[in-house]
Amino acid sequence: MRGLIGNRWAELGAMALLIGLVGLILPSGYYFRVGALVLVSAIAALGLNLLLGYAGQVSLGHAGFVGIGAYAVALLPTYWGVPTLLALAGGAVFSGLLALALGRPILRLKGHFLAVATLGLGILVAMVLTNEARITGGPDGMPVPRLELFGTRIRAPETWYWITGGVLLVATFFAQNLLNSSTGRALRALHDSEVAARAAGIDVARIKGIVFAVSAIYASVSGSLLALLNGHITPDVASFLNSIELVTMVVLGGMGSLLGSLIGAAVLVILPQALTIFHEYEHLLLGSFIILIMIFLRDGIVPTLRKRFTERGS
Repeated sequence: MRGLIGNRWAELGAMALLIGLVGLILPSGYYFRVGALVLVSAIAALGLNLLLGYAGQVSLGHAGFVGIGAYAVALLPTYWGVPTLLALAGGAVFSGLLALALGRPILRLKGHFLAVATLGLGILVAMVLTNEARITGGPDGMPVPRLELFGTRIRAPETWYWITGGVLLVATFFAQNLLNSSTGRALRALHDSEVAARAAGIDVARIKGIVFAVSAIYASVSGSLLALLNGHITPDVASFLNSIELVTMVVLGGMGSLLGSLIGAAVLVILPQALTIFHEYEHLLLGSFIILIMIFLRDGIVPTLRKRFTERGS
C-alpha cells in the first residue's frame, strides 16, 4: 500500500513540476495558449485513459462528450443566463448521466462492435450540434461568453494556462484515488480478464458504467475549458477526427499511465505546430513521427521509458 501511495504522489508531483517549470519558461502569450491547449486535451485524454487503458474499453466517439461540455458553457449562459461555472458543472453532470444511461447497453458489446457503437454516439452528437443551427449557429458555431472570476473576465492565455494546469492536477488526483479504491482494484481485475473478474464476484457491468461515466465527465470539462479558452466554438469539437486524436494521445503517451495522458497530448498538440514550417510535408512528417514512436516505444512513451530506466537501475 505504501508503494502505491508513493507512486501516486510521485506521478502527481512529476506532473505538477512539469507544468510549473514549463509555465515559468514560456516566452509569450502564443506559447501559453499552445500550453493551455495541451493541458485541456490532457484532461480529456486522462478520462479516456481510464476507459481504454484500465477498463480495456474502446471509445471512438468520446469527442461527443467534449462537444456537450463545450456547448453547455455557450448555450446555457447565452439563452438562459446560467453562470458559466454552473453551466460547466451542468454539462459535466449531463454527460455523466448520458454515459450511465447509454453505457450499460453499449458496454455489453465487445471489440469492433463496441467501437462502432461509441462512434455512432459521437456522430449523433456532432450531427445535432451541426443541424440545430437556430440554437447552435450550425457549422459556423457560436460565441462563448467569457468566464468571469471576482468581477474580471478571463482572457489572457497566461491565466488560462495556470487554470487548466490546476484543473488537470485535480483531475489526476481524483483519477488516482479512483484507481486506488475498491473500484480501481476491480477495474484492474477486469482489464486482466473479464471472465476471471466475473468469477470473483465483480459486477462487471457496474464497473464499466462507472468508468465510462467518469471518462465522459472528464471529456465534458475539457470541452467546456476549450470553449472558454477560445471564446468561440464549432461542431468540429465533437467530430470523429477529434475522437481519433484523443485515442492517439492515450496510445502515444501510454495506456494505463496518467502522466502518459499529458505527454501524449503534448506530442499531438505541439508537433503539428512545430511542423508548420515544412508546409506541404507537415502531415507526412507528423505521421512518420507517430509511426516511429509506436515502433520504438511500443507500450507508449511513458511506460516504455519508465521500464527502461527501471531495468538500468536494477
